[in-house]
Amino acid sequence: MQTTQTQDAHTHFFSRSFYTTLASLSPRKTDPESLVREVVAAARLDLPDGDTAAHRQRWLAEMAKHDVARMVCFASVPQEAEVVATAARESGGRLLPYALINPTDAAAAGFAEKALGSMGFRGLLTFPAMHHFHPGDSLFTPILDALRRHKAPVIVHCGILRVKLRDLFGIPRPYDLSYANPLDIVPAAQRYPDITFVVPHFGGGFLHELLLVGKQCENVWLDTSSSNDWLATMPGRVTLADAFRNALDVFGAERILFGTDSSTFPRGWRSDIRDVQLAALAQAGASDAQVAAIMGGNLARLLPA
Repeated sequence: MQTTQTQDAHTHFFSRSFYTTLASLSPRKTDPESLVREVVAAARLDLPDGDTAAHRQRWLAEMAKHDVARMVCFASVPQEAEVVATAARESGGRLLPYALINPTDAAAAGFAEKALGSMGFRGLLTFPAMHHFHPGDSLFTPILDALRRHKAPVIVHCGILRVKLRDLFGIPRPYDLSYANPLDIVPAAQRYPDITFVVPHFGGGFLHELLLVGKQCENVWLDTSSSNDWLATMPGRVTLADAFRNALDVFGAERILFGTDSSTFPRGWRSDIRDVQLAALAQAGASDAQVAAIMGGNLARLLPA
């Protein structure tokens, strides 16, 4: 039951600049370029082409292969923003760029305005557990104001956070799950009802809390990305079909975005995740119209061409 208008709401561009940035953050005393090659070889990854156009074309070829009409792609570190913005501008509207923002950085508000303005980013991506803030904090207000001015959505990562490539580069984990509860979104979502807040990975282990938030705030959506291995943390036997069934009951099909969390090559775009999610939707009793909305229609409505 696959729509021919699949649109992926959650992928990482992971250009060469992403890898070199991680190398620069690593405490390992190794030449950055050598470290990049060492990590890529150990993880059996393809090192992205240093030519942004070539890397962009590889992603576009993947999309064509799997019949993906458009996909959100993240600049996963601030240093990657220019590269991702350029790739998106030259993609014919098929790549929809989001920029990572750290609200605790004094320059964050200015960067958010520039990213959503002249750089052409369609939305922002935040990691409260990594940067130690709550979406209701006053320091997030200038970011929300920028989002409102540009009518852009924001992804708020909640729940379990693991970045395998950061681990491979030996970068210490700063993640604090006390900042990762979806309930913390409620004050911001209620103050800014015209902003769409998207929580990825079904809340990453906070499914119950996310369902409460979705019931309270009509402007909070969820995305279905990743392998969803957070299911193992749930009490009892919760399946992906159960998660979809609950999400459909609370959010309705119109506030659920399909995503894969695709990021690296040679694996490329995660058709395996798509297939698992389509099977789970069928088990959950989703109608053809609901599947079409989740798999692409909702992203088309959130981010029109």
